[in-house]
Amino acid sequence: MPLDFYRNPLTDILFEQTSNFVGLYDVNAAWFTRVNTTGYRQLGYPSAQALYDDPVRTLLLHRLSPAEWEQLRDETLAAGHYEREVEIRRHVGTPFWAYLELTSLALDGKPYFLVRITDTGRLHEAERNLAQSVRRFEAVFTHATIGIIVATRQGHIVLANEKSHQLFGYAGGQLVGQSIEVLVPDAVRGRHEHLRESFNAHPAVRAMGSNRALLARRRDGSVFPVEISLSYFHLDEELYVVAYVVDISAKQEAEQALQAERQRVDRLNAELEQKVADRTHALMTTLAQLEHRSDELAQALAAEQELGELKSRFVAMASHEFRTPLTAVLTSATLVEKYPAAEQQPQRLRHLDRIRASVKHLTDILEEFLSVGKIEEGKIEAHPAQLAVPTLLREAVAEVQGLRKPGQHIELSTDGPEMVWLDASLLRKVLVNLLSNALKYSAENTTVRLSATGRPGRLTLRVQDQGVGISAEDQEHLFQRFYRARNATNTPGTGLGLYIITKYLELMGGTIELQSELSLGTTVTITIPYENHSAD
Repeated sequence: MPLDFYRNPLTDILFEQTSNFVGLYDVNAAWFTRVNTTGYRQLGYPSAQALYDDPVRTLLLHRLSPAEWEQLRDETLAAGHYEREVEIRRHVGTPFWAYLELTSLALDGKPYFLVRITDTGRLHEAERNLAQSVRRFEAVFTHATIGIIVATRQGHIVLANEKSHQLFGYAGGQLVGQSIEVLVPDAVRGRHEHLRESFNAHPAVRAMGSNRALLARRRDGSVFPVEISLSYFHLDEELYVVAYVVDISAKQEAEQALQAERQRVDRLNAELEQKVADRTHALMTTLAQLEHRSDELAQALAAEQELGELKSRFVAMASHEFRTPLTAVLTSATLVEKYPAAEQQPQRLRHLDRIRASVKHLTDILEEFLSVGKIEEGKIEAHPAQLAVPTLLREAVAEVQGLRKPGQHIELSTDGPEMVWLDASLLRKVLVNLLSNALKYSAENTTVRLSATGRPGRLTLRVQDQGVGISAEDQEHLFQRFYRARNATNTPGTGLGLYIITKYLELMGGTIELQSELSLGTTVTITIPYENHSAD
């Protein structure tokens, strides 16, 4: 069992806070009396006690002979320290290479070794990877199909691949140690030195000779056209410049031949185009006139078709929407005549209410027709003014209270700007129309929610109901004039409400978005930009 006479808070911290194996080795007992948690876990033991009880009693993969152990023990006791790289076995798991450090000390007159083990497996792996990277670099550098030259800040060549020697006519290795200027034609050598100094001052990956030809000098003095790209790197705080050189002699010759051929083709094309232009001018003029006539006819036909369709929709809608309230007025008026007695006043009032409601319905229909006409004639404009959003919402809710069915109620919530600069009349009409639709197409005992949110410069209003919903197919056409969803044909309506709303929102610069599912309800979201103006 491990001894505790040497334990104290400091030794506990030193043992347990390190990320490597640390153990106290009793030299006389030839085994450990204490190891840290990281140590026994690193060696695959379930606990420190399991390590103490291990009958193998060695951490080395290859056990030392008695003579080797005595030599190691004596050297460590004499020098006070011993270190070397060894291969460590694990109780569970594969062995690993590690750096072993022994430090001798005496506790209560008995010799001990303080043992530290540092895993060097990652270092070995890094060294192998580095060696592989170097070999790959050397292979790529040596056998590259373009010339690659590495030079110092002063312009001395330190590396050059085989292709570079071939391009400039040097034997293998002869470029190393040369000045980079030996590869530059004499006429531009002085300017090249200035460019090199400029690059050293502000190194960057760049291509040289953009939009102009560069020339390089061979060992025999001849010159040839090249493309050169520059890169750089720092090593031990020293700047190194990398030049990538491509001989473009064949490319230039091909370009010159291509340019000559292109010029010849251009001349032939110009002659042909002139002939074609002369012969087709009259035809193009005639075609243009015909196309203009065709466009005019197509537009007239489209307008006539649209007008006919609108007329058909209007007649169908008007015949249905006017007939119902007019029938109600006629029936109620007839019934009123049948209640002349004073005690029959409640019956008369009931039918008079029906007459008033029918007349109001007719008035609303006519108002929608007039609104559409004014909108399309451009007679309606937005007149922004300062308005209180909560007040406007409450007024809109109050205006539609009479449309509620039994058990229906409207929830109102505001979490947005208090005061905005918008057209109150247009915005109220939009809200009243949306709330009316929500109540109309929802059943009894349902809830309609009206909410206002926003951020600076943008007001968002949302009306959500639990009504019949709208199919995806109908949603594509809802904002057209006189269009009504197929599941709403039995409910009174003109099919103009949403069309008018979109036009009002356009006047205010707003947008509308509709989300709906059949039998689950509809949510309409409008977003309107606004400005803030201080009150006068």
